Amino acid sequence: MIPLRDTIRTRNHPVVTYLLILLNVLVYAYQAIQGPDLSRFITTYALIPARFTHPALIDYFGWGSNVISLFTFMFLHGGFWHLLGNMWSLHIFGDNIEDRLGPLRFLCFYLLAGVLSGLVHLVLHSQSQIPTVGASGAIAGVMGAYFLCYPGSRILTLIPIFIFPWLIEIPAFIFLGIWFVLQFLGAAGADGSAGGIAWWAHVGGFLAGIVLLKGFERIPATGMSAPLGAAAARKHSHHLQVIQPTPTPDSPDLRGRLRITAFEALAGTRKRVALATGLRRRTFLVRVPPGIKANQSLRLKGLGRTQPDGRRGDLYLKIELESL
Repeated sequence: MIPLRDTIRTRNHPVVTYLLILLNVLVYAYQAIQGPDLSRFITTYALIPARFTHPALIDYFGWGSNVISLFTFMFLHGGFWHLLGNMWSLHIFGDNIEDRLGPLRFLCFYLLAGVLSGLVHLVLHSQSQIPTVGASGAIAGVMGAYFLCYPGSRILTLIPIFIFPWLIEIPAFIFLGIWFVLQFLGAAGADGSAGGIAWWAHVGGFLAGIVLLKGFERIPATGMSAPLGAAAARKHSHHLQVIQPTPTPDSPDLRGRLRITAFEALAGTRKRVALATGLRRRTFLVRVPPGIKANQSLRLKGLGRTQPDGRRGDLYLKIELESL
């Protein structure tokens, strides 16, 4: 299952989420040019549990360097696909939690979730000398918070079936619940002395995110939240929307709803729509003309049901304006 986006509308652009993604990409680019020094670079900044438990390693690295590694390990990655998968998940789930907490509280939440995920891995694999890298634990914390805040959200998911892509909206509590169970099963069956995925860091990060969210919601927002929110106010809705049309009685026409912002209604826009009718999924581009009003409908000829004589009805999309 490949998540594409969620259906929860955010009020603001996720500035901190974008900055975290950019920082991870820049660190990975710097990591990639280390050449022969890459091993030393990873050893210095990755999380290695044995550095906290073996006296000789404690003396060699020092406690200051060890504590710093609890933060730096979450900005390193084991390869391009590792980076891409993590950043895509942060892009999908991070914006809503940032919208809920505000940019500064979200940044602290993210970093603390990453540290706690690293500590869980450290405690359960205290003798391991294998470097642990990746933002997965911190992002698992974001996913845990999302699971608590938006269980009724729907995750637009791509499921490849042989060579045919299948788009389906899955409730967030099911999508994230399956993800968590898979992480737990992976952790339960993994050998802590072996390399690979830090399963317990994922499990610990997810649970840490649930607990931390409650604490951070009690912390008052800073004075910077209002001006940052105003500067980051969102003007555009999701480019891709899934529409499940309803039939019109005694007519081959279909009817659905298209969500856009007031800015898009004023200026006009283009939206990619996945039309779900039965087992079929059709994707097409819809042009919304400038100046359209709420509750007006766009008529898309020939996208309705097929009549017995072969003629097709039309699809009418009613415009809904999203509030900011």
